[in-house]
Amino acid sequence: MLEVLRRIIQEVNGARSLDAALATMVRRIRKAMRTDVCSFYLYDAELEELVLMETIGLHTQAVGRVTLRVGEGLVGLVAEREEPLNLEDAPSHPRFRYFEATGEERYSSFLGVPIIHQRRMLGVLVVQQGAKRRYDEEDEAFLVTMGAQLAGVLAHALVTGSLNRPSREGGQAMFTGVAASPGMVVGEAVVIAAPADLDSVPDLIPTDVEHEIERFKEAICRVREEIKAAGERLASRISAQELALFEVYQQMLGEAALSQEIKKRIREGQWAPGALADVVRRHVQYLERVDDDYLRERAADVRDLGRRVLAHLQEEGPKAPDSYPRNSILVGDEISVATLGEIPRERLAGLVSVRGSSTSHVAIIARAMGIPTVLGMVDLPLPRLSGAPVILDGHRGRLFVRPTAELESHYRSLIAEEEALTELLEHEQDLPSQTPDGHLMPLMVNTGLAIDAVPSLKKRISGVGLYRTEVPFMITERFPGEQEQTRLYRDQLEGFAPLPVVMRTLDIGGDKDLPYFPIEEANPFLGWRGIRVTLDHPEVLMVQLRAMLRASQGLDNLQVLLPMVTNVDEVDDALRLLDRAVRELGEEGVEVKRPKVGVMLEVPATLYQLDALAERTDFFSVGSNDLTQYLLAVDRNNPRVAELYDACHPAVLSALSRLSGDAHKLEMPLSLCGELAGDPAGALLLMGMGFDSLSMNAPSLPRVRAAIRRVPLDAAQALVQETLCLNTPRAVRDHLISRMTEWQLAHLLPPRD
Repeated sequence: MLEVLRRIIQEVNGARSLDAALATMVRRIRKAMRTDVCSFYLYDAELEELVLMETIGLHTQAVGRVTLRVGEGLVGLVAEREEPLNLEDAPSHPRFRYFEATGEERYSSFLGVPIIHQRRMLGVLVVQQGAKRRYDEEDEAFLVTMGAQLAGVLAHALVTGSLNRPSREGGQAMFTGVAASPGMVVGEAVVIAAPADLDSVPDLIPTDVEHEIERFKEAICRVREEIKAAGERLASRISAQELALFEVYQQMLGEAALSQEIKKRIREGQWAPGALADVVRRHVQYLERVDDDYLRERAADVRDLGRRVLAHLQEEGPKAPDSYPRNSILVGDEISVATLGEIPRERLAGLVSVRGSSTSHVAIIARAMGIPTVLGMVDLPLPRLSGAPVILDGHRGRLFVRPTAELESHYRSLIAEEEALTELLEHEQDLPSQTPDGHLMPLMVNTGLAIDAVPSLKKRISGVGLYRTEVPFMITERFPGEQEQTRLYRDQLEGFAPLPVVMRTLDIGGDKDLPYFPIEEANPFLGWRGIRVTLDHPEVLMVQLRAMLRASQGLDNLQVLLPMVTNVDEVDDALRLLDRAVRELGEEGVEVKRPKVGVMLEVPATLYQLDALAERTDFFSVGSNDLTQYLLAVDRNNPRVAELYDACHPAVLSALSRLSGDAHKLEMPLSLCGELAGDPAGALLLMGMGFDSLSMNAPSLPRVRAAIRRVPLDAAQALVQETLCLNTPRAVRDHLISRMTEWQLAHLLPPRD
């Protein structure tokens, strides 16, 4: 039976369309089980009905016409109970219902199993027999297994809109991904194809090695010119820090980086396109394991540059549409920063890609340019999207293809409201983030690959709550030297002086390894990462600490943050290295002050070691994203369990409230950086709990500031007490929305379902 099951699954997966897959499935199941009928009923959630979608054995004219409510008939009973139903004499069952169109009165035996994907009912799979027959355990197990296999295929088809639903009209389809840059827009999809396919390059031995090297050099020069031109086109629209990303591309194309490796590969006996593909694939495979951080996006950059060079080696430059519609929503498998510079800004309305995350290069540029963006949209049927009318929702992470008139009208209203709100909030952004009863709530920004907060934001913030120092480590092909790091850190510290800048020491490992320092682990989130890596490599940490201290000379606004701390020994070891760095620099004539040092509270163990940590450090900073992930044992990058990740989980809020109280008893300054701080309702909760400052991405500042300026501290404190009495994340969310509505602040919340 297992061999039969395997063959059926192969045929279903190899079908040209889902309709063909369903037809194949019911026929193969009927034959394998030696029964008279096999049928599939699709559950239509919008109509709350089960629709006969495919059958072999019942009347074919019933397909698309026979519908049942959940609980109606035997099929409806299977859907209602969400468990198999096995009957020898089906017509005698009290729930049996006869449908004249099907001709099923001829069949006595009935076996139905539900099709469920991630707790969601998708349909019912049924077999029937004319003679009385009790389907045995093997039959039932076989059909249950088929239902489980079909669930994933069916879920994908429903998302992509590749399943034709005969029960209703309309071609609208919705796709979901990762919300990377907020905003909503109505426009037209413009599909961008990769300039060349690195995976299809054959291996060939060159007849003239020097000619191949010259071909490669020429291709590199052309791509460098393209990147330079793209950067120049964007120069007037983005800040110098964001523009520096184009220098990252130029460095990657430089002699000391990819080029040298590729030339070496050519001299070893591979033609230029093959050598390029080999080297690019090798670099990309180091980075493909990264799930949701800056270093994963390096793979996208390497792959994009490789494709561009390959396109020129193939004697065809990267192709783009001849013209762009007014509201172009760029859609592609992968969209690079360089691609943005090739499109007129006045026509670029949104970005959507199959790959990428909210921390990618293109996401950062999109936020800086105010372009709604959704990435990681894995179910996109790219070939069928070009020219289609679409709605992009950067708040919810959704793309609607060929939307109905009603939906389009609804979104146009939302867009108008959002524009009016943005204009309204802009008038108060230079005002202090202070409650009506006089409580000052300092707001800070998170920065990283590029400074999300442009210089105009400096007067609107209290400092940088988190600077991710992974940047200089990801833009080189080796560990960067002390001088290189010093220049980058100095830019940050000078740019925000005299405001404090909290610099986190190198936070790599597990899912964030470097191409020149790969880390392979079965469970990266619980493995070798953060301070565990840098303490094992003190030579790397010492260079970084020395660079930070050098950069702070004369400014004195540096604060150092230690990530992924689990025990006190790690802090002691890091502090010894810091003191040594201060001492060494003094001996070299560079007098620097020992900066304040903080611990990032993201591992639950630290919540029970606050006394000891407070004796050694100057402040606490909660990394709410990781703390939530660890408290709930949920990998937020895993689509199977991502819905369980919720910073408003009662356990998370209870832990944060208790942590705040403990920190105050210890007289330790307490900040929080993470998604919860950037949510207006979440920020009010944190203020009510007693957090001393909040750090967030720059686009979140206006709404959070507006909420704080309108809610008294005592009201926020009461909100905390009310919320801590609730038992489910849904109840917490509903209560927050209710209170925000009462305070006439619901407009500050991102659109929700």
